Amino acid sequence: MKIAVTAASGELGAKIVHALLKVCNKEDIIALARTEKKAQSLGVKVRSGDYDAPEKLQDSLQGIDTLLLVSGKEAPELRIQQHRNVLQAAKIAGVSKIVYTSIQGADEGTAFSPVVQSNRQTEEDVKTSGMQWVIGRNGIYIEPDVEYIETYKKAGFISNCAGDGKCGYVTRNELAYAYARMLLEEKHNGQTYNLHGQSITQQQLTDHLSRTFSTNLRYTPLSVAAYRQDRIDELGEFMGIIIAGIYQGIYEGKSDNESQFHLAAGREHQSWTDYFDSLITTSN
Repeated sequence: MKIAVTAASGELGAKIVHALLKVCNKEDIIALARTEKKAQSLGVKVRSGDYDAPEKLQDSLQGIDTLLLVSGKEAPELRIQQHRNVLQAAKIAGVSKIVYTSIQGADEGTAFSPVVQSNRQTEEDVKTSGMQWVIGRNGIYIEPDVEYIETYKKAGFISNCAGDGKCGYVTRNELAYAYARMLLEEKHNGQTYNLHGQSITQQQLTDHLSRTFSTNLRYTPLSVAAYRQDRIDELGEFMGIIIAGIYQGIYEGKSDNESQFHLAAGREHQSWTDYFDSLITTSN
C-alpha cells in the first residue's frame, strides 16, 4: 500500500512520516510538499504537494492508495477550496482512502470559530468524497507553551482568558503515532476521533511548567477583551484575535471534550506527568 502525506515539510506532517517509517517500508511512503526541497531530509520520495495546483496534485497522487490530508493554514475562506482541490485530485488519481487532520474548538461565538467552521466543511467534503475516510480532530498543541518558557520565566507568570476552563492538549508525537495507525488500519474507516490527552486547566499547565523548568510561575486570568488586546499588541490584529478566540473557547469549555485517542492509537495518550518528566530527562 502506498501512502502519501501532505504538508510533509511541516512539523506535524514530518512527524507522521517518521511514525510511518517505523512500521512501513520507506518505498511505500511519499512525502508531498509545496516546496519539495524542504522535505528532502525525510528520507522518502518527495513529490509536489501544492494545494493551489490541482493538476500537479493529480500527478503526485498517481499510484497512491491512502492520503493523509493535513489541514491548510490559509484564511478559512481560502482553505476550503484548497482542501477541495486535494480531494478532487485524489479522486481522479484513484486514491481509495483519505485521512484528514481536523481540529477541536468552538463552532461559533469566538474569533477562532471561522477556522473551526472551515474544518467542519472539509470534514463534510471528506465524508461525501466517495472515498473511504477517517477524521481526527486534534486538540491544542502543548509544545508552544514549552517553547515559550523563557518568556514565561522572564515575566514570572502565564496569563490568558481561559480561566478555569480545561483544555485537551496533545503532542505532535502522539498525534503522529495515532495517525500512522489511522492510515494503516481499516477498522478506523468511517470514524471521527477527538485526539488529545487528559484535559487540564491553565493552573495545572503552569504547575507542570514550573516543576519541569525549576521556576515558580503563577497563572493570571484575564478577561477576553483584555487578553485580545494583549495578543494584538504583541502579534498583530489578525493573529492576536485568532489566539484570543482559541483561549475564549477553552474558557467556554469547547476544548474539554471526550478523548477517543485510545481508539485511534490502540493505547492511551501519554500522561502529562510522563511527558514533562521526559523533558526534564532530555534537558539533563
